[in-house]
Amino acid sequence: MTPLIVVCFFTAIIHLAEASASCLRLAGIRTRHIATSLSFVNATLLIARLSNMFQAPFLGGMVDTAILRGNPDVLLYNFRMIIFAAFIGNLIGAFLSPFFIGMYTKAIVRFDVVGSVPRMLFQLFRYKNFIGFLKTFRLPNRHSFRDLSLKNIPKTFLILNAFMVSIYAIGVLASMLAGAMVPSYRVTATQLSAIVNGMATILLTLMVDPTAALITDQAARGKRPESDVRSMVFYLLLGRILGTLILSQLILWPSANYIKIVTLFVKTMFGH
Repeated sequence: MTPLIVVCFFTAIIHLAEASASCLRLAGIRTRHIATSLSFVNATLLIARLSNMFQAPFLGGMVDTAILRGNPDVLLYNFRMIIFAAFIGNLIGAFLSPFFIGMYTKAIVRFDVVGSVPRMLFQLFRYKNFIGFLKTFRLPNRHSFRDLSLKNIPKTFLILNAFMVSIYAIGVLASMLAGAMVPSYRVTATQLSAIVNGMATILLTLMVDPTAALITDQAARGKRPESDVRSMVFYLLLGRILGTLILSQLILWPSANYIKIVTLFVKTMFGH
């Protein structure tokens, strides 16, 4: 396996895990355990963090090798392939969303009984429980798209979600690409990934997450139908797909040049 394949594989896993976490809001509504479902988000994202830990050395080695060989241009192609892997991960996550919703619903109910995640996972691997777990597997069908509507979902919130996902997908890649353009200051460029990801963090913290939480809470209190949460999850996943398929590819190169300009500005502050 080449480093590019390894990085693409773990990138797909990261985005698959993040896409599946979106399904926890609907599972929380169906079980009426909103707080528990949100706590499961962190447990799910642990998979993403572990995948990132495994892929980071390969990604860094890919950049260093390109610089040492005097061929940094190859990184643009490689990074576009990595972004495409993110799209594949989100696409798979969307197709598996009915399975994730069913799986998380069962997990939350089971957790309410045993009160321990390790014990719940241990019981899962018992033959009888594991077979029952596999029976929850299903893919979208025509009923999955029933009652989906944009009527009660803020459009700006969905658009900002797509931008947020697309920015997060390329933040680190853009900084590494900028570092390859200015190899003598590549550590500085890498540290500047925050000036790109920071925009996504602002969108998530101020615009996306609070609105998603509000819609979920209103449904839990009976002020909205469950179909609004289903619609929200569907369009959030669609935004992830479109964001990584189109927007991330479009903003990768401009973002890398933006970080390069800031890196060169930092360079001048040190008198070189």
